[in-house]
Amino acid sequence: MGIINIEQQVKDAKSRFGIVGNAPALIEAIQRALRVAPIDLSVLVTGESGTGKEFFPQIIHSNGSRKHAKYIAVNCGAIPEGTIDSELFGHEKGAFTGAVASRKGYFEEADGGTIFLDEVAELPLTTQARLLRVLESGEFLKVGSSTVQRTNIRVVAATNVDMTKAVAEGRFREDLYYRLSTVLINVPPLRDRGNDILLLARRFALGFAERYHMPNINFTENASEAMLHYRWPGNVRQLKNIIEQIALFEAGQEISAQKIRSYLPDAASTFMPSTIDHDNSHSYSSERELLFNMIFRMRNEIDSLRHMVESYEQPAQSIEPEMSHSLVMYQPQVHSLFKPEVAN
Repeated sequence: MGIINIEQQVKDAKSRFGIVGNAPALIEAIQRALRVAPIDLSVLVTGESGTGKEFFPQIIHSNGSRKHAKYIAVNCGAIPEGTIDSELFGHEKGAFTGAVASRKGYFEEADGGTIFLDEVAELPLTTQARLLRVLESGEFLKVGSSTVQRTNIRVVAATNVDMTKAVAEGRFREDLYYRLSTVLINVPPLRDRGNDILLLARRFALGFAERYHMPNINFTENASEAMLHYRWPGNVRQLKNIIEQIALFEAGQEISAQKIRSYLPDAASTFMPSTIDHDNSHSYSSERELLFNMIFRMRNEIDSLRHMVESYEQPAQSIEPEMSHSLVMYQPQVHSLFKPEVAN
């Protein structure tokens, strides 16, 4: 694969899947996906939540020999433990209460194609043993059946978990980890992608304006600096969330650094805003957005009031006890609204 050819393939992949950015670590991840695509090996995609790991299995599938066969994506963390084996491997009629008919699982449905196991670290240990057998021999058993079935399938998995730690703690099988991670692709966090942050912010703002026929927003230079210096713990998903909120409530405005910060819980902190939606980053209820916006604005007003009081020339002791007490008591109540909500 020549240099010119791989560069063109990267460009094509970015265009096809809507990947925005030129950071070296991102380009390297795309190149690894393209290089492994024609070779039928298992791939493990790693990276923090919200980085866009789901694009890489699609790049691999669409550039491999199985591109005309089925591609099935499975969120392992969204399927209850009691039904995960049935979902993946199928079941026979009468295998359990409610099994009124036999059913194909994803591994049978995707025979000849590619299956993407997102959040693979969430699989129960018993299911991990079944998956290992498929990877080693292509064999599996439906739930409630003793008949061995075969499947010819490529497995690409993804996780935001530290897998070496999960293995050490006994939460993930070591042999399965090595089977899945024949090739590792690490997707970089947004904070390490430099100017990609600004490219994405402009793309999200423009896309929102065009989709809802609203005036576009523009970012001042200091707003761009503020975005570059924020850690974005929720990565691309968080950035999209914040920019779309700003585009909704500040349509047609020039956005300053102060305005950007007003939509962040604390620009100096590293915790994730509680507005991140794990299940659907494309839809938010207007009531929910309005509530968050009101909370952010209220926090700024309280901060402004506090700074105004602190800037008085008189010593702090001269502030009336009642006023001082009310300020001290009120601050924790305000800040408690912005406790971090962990996103996995």
